[in-house]
Amino acid sequence: MRIDEEYFKVENTLSKNSVDDVLMPDEMVLQRLKPNRKVLLLESIFKGLPIVLIWVIFDSIFIVAMIFAGAFEQDPWLIAIIVPFFALHLMPLWIYIAGIVRALAGYKNIEYAFTDRRIIIRSGLIGIDFKTIFYSDVEGINVKVGVFDKMFKVGDIYIKAHDQSAVLDNIEKPYFFLSKLQQITLDIKTDIQYPNGLRPKDNPGYKTKYKGEDNY
Repeated sequence: MRIDEEYFKVENTLSKNSVDDVLMPDEMVLQRLKPNRKVLLLESIFKGLPIVLIWVIFDSIFIVAMIFAGAFEQDPWLIAIIVPFFALHLMPLWIYIAGIVRALAGYKNIEYAFTDRRIIIRSGLIGIDFKTIFYSDVEGINVKVGVFDKMFKVGDIYIKAHDQSAVLDNIEKPYFFLSKLQQITLDIKTDIQYPNGLRPKDNPGYKTKYKGEDNY
């Protein structure tokens, strides 16, 4: 690869902060995925809902009790204290609502891409964030299926690397893509073991089988 004054030149056509903008030379996208929107919304609604309901009910009982007791009629100045107090005390409710809004607003920016070199995760609400994990750094890949995942036949793929981890949420056919990711990770890690001079131009995949000979 040649490195000169053109190396960091920005192409005008790359202006949408898409996955294609962060691809390396000759890197090929094998698969593009997005999370299931219905499951993403349901999980954002029901996650933390019991705690928020209990919190709101408790505060509501307290406020209603003060109203029926005539506290605000006897001391109108209490309103200036109670309103800011409960605005802060209901912070779990505001955080809960913000989480739902964030899930809906950020959905359009979420994309998972599998290339022939790495896994690229695109996300973000205001700005666009990219997270990449090279197959050679992957230490483990697992699938977890929750209640809503099972209802809509999706799952979450958990990827653990040397110094980071990532979750591909609400993916359709999770076990299929788990198998594919495990296979390409094995193929690339095995291919790296060969010196450059012995490495073939195309990697047909790791197909060696262990026979378990009793030679020890």
